[in-house]
Amino acid sequence: MAAIESIEALEALYGRPGAASLRKVARQLTPLYRKWIMASRFCILSTVGPEGTDASPRGEDGPVVLELDPRTLALPDWRGNNRLDSLRNIVTDGRVSLMFMVPGNNNVVRLNGRASLTADPDMRQRFAKGARQPATVILIEIAEIYTQCARAMMRADLWAGVDARTEVPTVGEILAEVSDGDEGGATYDAAWGARAAKTMW
Repeated sequence: MAAIESIEALEALYGRPGAASLRKVARQLTPLYRKWIMASRFCILSTVGPEGTDASPRGEDGPVVLELDPRTLALPDWRGNNRLDSLRNIVTDGRVSLMFMVPGNNNVVRLNGRASLTADPDMRQRFAKGARQPATVILIEIAEIYTQCARAMMRADLWAGVDARTEVPTVGEILAEVSDGDEGGATYDAAWGARAAKTMW
């Protein structure tokens, strides 16, 4: 199977981009891009580093990011499994991309830029949930923001409201499979809810 190895060959297959797809790009938050992103409680953060790429889901009970100024967003990093894949990448290579989603809306807002990490106490306090604070905060300098058309979400029927929990393996089952039974299983799944509730923020 032949691979496509040049930009020219690739572009010949697709043709020129439409005018709207180029004109929709902004270099900072506009009033309407701001409104859309502040409605988003969920995004996917993509990073790149020496060990490769990483994509990580991020969610909040309100806006998933905080606007510091029209060119800068802040994203809290709450303690989790301490793998730190995204954070390691940001420390070594600041390039990031984010996809902001709003439940029920088939459009997506995409953002590309550069990121850095801070453990500044005042910045962490801005995201406090009771006595809990994020371990660090990701500061994102916006390079470009643009919308993604709804076709992918429509094809996937992502917001159809179908409950897929009985149709996919549990995390405990996957963990048991890849660890040859040393970790995971039904006990892991049964205890997960209580663990998550204690460390949600």
